[in-house]
Amino acid sequence: MLQRIKRIADHLAKATDGFRPETGIILGTGLSGLGSEIEVDFAIPYGDIPEFPISTVQGHPGKLLFGRLGGRPVVAMQGRFHYYEGWTMDEVVLPVRVMKFLGVQRLFVSNACGGVNPSFETGDLMILNDHICLFPNPLIGKNIDELGPRFPDMSEPYDHALISKARAIAAKHGIAVQEGCYVGLTGPTLETPAEYNYVRVIGGDAVGMSTVPEVIAARQMGIPCFAMSVITDMGVKGRIEKTTHEMVQRVAEQAEPKLTRIMRDLIASC
Repeated sequence: MLQRIKRIADHLAKATDGFRPETGIILGTGLSGLGSEIEVDFAIPYGDIPEFPISTVQGHPGKLLFGRLGGRPVVAMQGRFHYYEGWTMDEVVLPVRVMKFLGVQRLFVSNACGGVNPSFETGDLMILNDHICLFPNPLIGKNIDELGPRFPDMSEPYDHALISKARAIAAKHGIAVQEGCYVGLTGPTLETPAEYNYVRVIGGDAVGMSTVPEVIAARQMGIPCFAMSVITDMGVKGRIEKTTHEMVQRVAEQAEPKLTRIMRDLIASC
């Protein structure tokens, strides 16, 4: 796996004339529009990258964008890889590993998810301050010392300083934000009422099918992380409605301008 990571990173470095991104960005379902804010130097479809997975989910364009956002050099994934697509956990976190070898010093992640905190509303933005991993852990297996320690500390999965800056940026622009714990499940089924209740009982504020594996891999490699969710539907008793992927996309796209403003200003401040 290490040699595969290095080969992909070397290929991308050559394809981008040695472009050196400082910040990595992963754009979730319905949230790829942040890519339009990037002054793009190179846009590389996943299918053109040897040994790289291919995104199969609607709403995930499947490109790596190299350029500048808020004046800072970035690499952005327009579309991520999910465990439910049939990728192994090694492949789900492969792009984050590659970003590290390209020079990325911090990781920004977005996602669309369901809310289980009864104080939340559909369309809310939530800053992640913690997570619960109900996926197979992406670090299971032989440890690769060049990627990080066997037992990485997870006492601060989401960077406290970045969270504080994001709160201040949101307040400056008059954008209301929630804060909470994200629970990662495998999917692809949306949750049953009992599963929503379980997520709430164990300490979750929101539930989704991504983000946690990528953050675990990033933290093993010493990369500080910041993540935001768009609450696209509610999993609270009495407020649960039938939900489709198209509905999730639509709500995420409506909330995206607010998320984009916070992300852009936060990246510019780093």
